[in-house]
Amino acid sequence: MKLPLLQVDAFTNQVFGGNPAAVVPLHEWLPDDVLQQIAMENNLSETAFFIPEDDGYHIRWFTPSVEVNLCGHATLATSHVLYNHLDYSGKMIRFRSRSGDLSVRTEGDYYLLDFPSDKPETVERDERLLKAFDRNPVEVLKGKADFLVVFDDENYVREVVPDMDMIKKLDAEGVIITSRSDGEFDFVSRFFAPRLGIPEDPVTGSAHTVLIPYWSDRLGNDTLAARQVSKRGGDLKCRYLGDRVEIGGRARTYLEGIIYL
Repeated sequence: MKLPLLQVDAFTNQVFGGNPAAVVPLHEWLPDDVLQQIAMENNLSETAFFIPEDDGYHIRWFTPSVEVNLCGHATLATSHVLYNHLDYSGKMIRFRSRSGDLSVRTEGDYYLLDFPSDKPETVERDERLLKAFDRNPVEVLKGKADFLVVFDDENYVREVVPDMDMIKKLDAEGVIITSRSDGEFDFVSRFFAPRLGIPEDPVTGSAHTVLIPYWSDRLGNDTLAARQVSKRGGDLKCRYLGDRVEIGGRARTYLEGIIYL
């Protein structure tokens, strides 16, 4: 069996930037263990698989170790593949997923992801979380799956090396850290998810379902510019829509290939 494989750099306008995702178009689902093995072999933070369904597609996302409920950059990468490699010509792509119905539309060279909002709530400060960093945060909140840790220093967010062993012990899929930006962006962030096999994710769409409602409330603005300040880094156009968020980014194809099974 031969399967197409594409690798796309998402949330960037140039290769070697943003967050790389593998995309594997399918006509029907393969066994889950095969999907997981493909994702493990790709060894990227996410591999997206999708099949045609009704008037859209059913999409699933796998890290090298587990299937996850939501992934922004791999959804953006899948949309890029559909529009640029599979001749999709509609104005909007509809996806069914573990996180419900999602959609993606284009605006210029941006892909705009319509995702459910995940407004975080203040929580008690877990000692293990505090030990993962060498500075006390301004706030600690939590969304459905991830902690949101707020600092008052952009340089600290950019440079800190957290204790991954402590993060692994937390009752959460990952930890988002963030601060106001001193430059052209409204806020910056990083995301760590060692429990999912991702020590640090370069640019994380799902984390922005938590970040956007938080910063929209704090800054009093529904339209925000964000930068994820990992080593690769990526820019995101954000809009808060109440129970939904819109996350915009660009993408570039890095490779096309064939999987032999």
